[in-house]
Amino acid sequence: MGKSHSQRFLDIVNDAKSRVTECTVLDVQARTQNGDEFHLIDVREDHEFNAARIPGAKHLGKGIIERDIEKAIPETSALIILYCGGGFRSALAADNLQKMGYTQVISMDGGFSGWKNAGFEIESGE
Repeated sequence: MGKSHSQRFLDIVNDAKSRVTECTVLDVQARTQNGDEFHLIDVREDHEFNAARIPGAKHLGKGIIERDIEKAIPETSALIILYCGGGFRSALAADNLQKMGYTQVISMDGGFSGWKNAGFEIESGE
């Protein structure tokens, strides 16, 4: 990962990751190719999502996901896969959704960067 994160941020991410399920970009690609039903949620900032995203992803930024998730996905047993830039913010969001009663939340480790680096399709622009 090219970014340098503060130790305190990494501490809370690692704490969240101890409680959430993670998958790889390859897992998500396989689920997509198999036609599996799941909600793919991009938790990055608006400008990140607007610039480029994984095809089919819906946007619920980390700053508002807890507020808006029940309207977007009312069924707490729905399979939800979250991604961000690299897998840190999505782990934090997944942890919070689990605390809200969502039972099948997965954070995609590697995030959008991993997806793009794997050469998988992306959508650009709004």
